[in-house]
Amino acid sequence: MNLSARMVVVLAFLTSCAYAGAGFPVPPSVVEKALGGTSGTFYMIDCSTGAVSDFDSARSSERLPPCSTFKIWNLLIGIESGLVTGADEPFYRWDGEVRSIKDWNKDLTVKEAFQASCVPAFQALARKIGEAPMQNWIQKIGYGDKNTSAGIDVFWLPAEGRKPILISPAEQAQLMQRLVAGDVPFSKSSQNLLAEIMEFKTTNIGTLYGKTGSGASRSGSYNLGWFVGYVRCKSGVYAFACNLQGEGASGLEARAASLAILEHQGLL
Repeated sequence: MNLSARMVVVLAFLTSCAYAGAGFPVPPSVVEKALGGTSGTFYMIDCSTGAVSDFDSARSSERLPPCSTFKIWNLLIGIESGLVTGADEPFYRWDGEVRSIKDWNKDLTVKEAFQASCVPAFQALARKIGEAPMQNWIQKIGYGDKNTSAGIDVFWLPAEGRKPILISPAEQAQLMQRLVAGDVPFSKSSQNLLAEIMEFKTTNIGTLYGKTGSGASRSGSYNLGWFVGYVRCKSGVYAFACNLQGEGASGLEARAASLAILEHQGLL
């Protein structure tokens, strides 16, 4: 082997070691174990290099209803519009209707409503933003297929007979990458407040920011799960989207799978 060939091999080895040390890319076996037999994908982007780790490219490119992961952008638009000014300000006043999710049956601050994924709270925010401004923002950020025709307070939610907005896991992660880079039409102060509200978990390795989303069948059984966000850690910033489909798939399951992957890779 000549010197040039040896140098190529050494550089390739060093590059692979650097990626392995950074927990990137994610080996398929790690994702398979985290998904636990559920159909799905995990798509992650190294925000410093743009390199992609894609478990299942066919599933990662499939457009699906975003469910409550759209709350990331609903909230950011609300902040930019001056409708939300702080994480701990009063946001949702319970209307007295008892709903199946216990945490929705009380008054909530902005961060509490986001963490509890309180649908009625963010439906009210969407109505305050308004149809024309919301559509304008959707166009600006290039969110999925940009279709909000189902209605201002339901277009992100799947339901029988409704055509919701659709977005793929790859597109979700790419939007998170743009958010991290500041390549979005929102002020820095709005982005900082969103990050404060999105923060989910911090360890001595890094901090995770994200949002779950769940869809259900006509019978009410969960069959679609999302967890979308990014992690800031010692080795860099990584944007990701995890999507699960099938009986029992939910946002909580997608979040658990994402945590297992990130922790295994030493990113959290």
